Amino acid sequence: MLAPALVLFGLFVLYPLVGAVRISLTDSTGIGEARWVGLGNYAELARDPVFWRAAGHTVLLAAVSVPVSLALGLALALLLRDKLPGRGLFRALFLAPYVLSGVVVAMAGRWIFDENIGIVHRLALALHLPAWSWQSSPWPAAASIVLVLLWARTGLAVVLYLSALQGVPADVMEAAELDGASPWQRLRYVVWPLLRPTTFFLTVLLVIETFQVFDLVWVMTGGGPAGGTELLVTYAYGQGFNARREGYGSAIGVVVFVVVLAATALWWRAQRASEDEA
Repeated sequence: MLAPALVLFGLFVLYPLVGAVRISLTDSTGIGEARWVGLGNYAELARDPVFWRAAGHTVLLAAVSVPVSLALGLALALLLRDKLPGRGLFRALFLAPYVLSGVVVAMAGRWIFDENIGIVHRLALALHLPAWSWQSSPWPAAASIVLVLLWARTGLAVVLYLSALQGVPADVMEAAELDGASPWQRLRYVVWPLLRPTTFFLTVLLVIETFQVFDLVWVMTGGGPAGGTELLVTYAYGQGFNARREGYGSAIGVVVFVVVLAATALWWRAQRASEDEA
């Protein structure tokens, strides 16, 4: 029963991963024969300030977007938990950006934050607010990436939290209410512990996806301005395909894989320890 899945996993995941590791140990340019350099690309990474800046941007994006996505998703799920009119429509609207192509979402974000004709720019002018340089200044450009990413990711958290909330036993909630627990106490001591598996799954999934963000940044800013939105994946792509340094770009990709794997393992251990204590 597992054989078809294992074959596909080996063909489309393990084999490319082994190939990337092999290429990262060479000076491959994609043209001609590659020369073996061993750990030379990784040694260069350690001295590359652009790599460390891209790594800092990636970690900061994950540190900001993941907790906010979880918080917004849970808050919206609590609002949509009751049988409100049009609840199915709201679910579809929240999930739509997640299931749409990343390029489509990025093009929409680029149009929304356009400095000349964008909705945000026109709204700022209408309200007599200062207009930000969303596309030509590093920090506003980074803020636009975060906002569009939250728009694209929160819908998944809403849907999964809604499904988890439907599994909360009604009799447990009624017992807590009869015991005098306030809405916040019921959320903190009854609902939240039951949502930990969903939160763990979402955290791991969103962290992995954040470290793999490419199309959103590439379409909206291209990693600019002045490298202000450069992430590890966009830097790897630029080095591998624009600069024709496939070996160096593959080394960056291997580093991203190792970091995500280590972060997932640490978070899993912390989650297991928390469950054991409970």
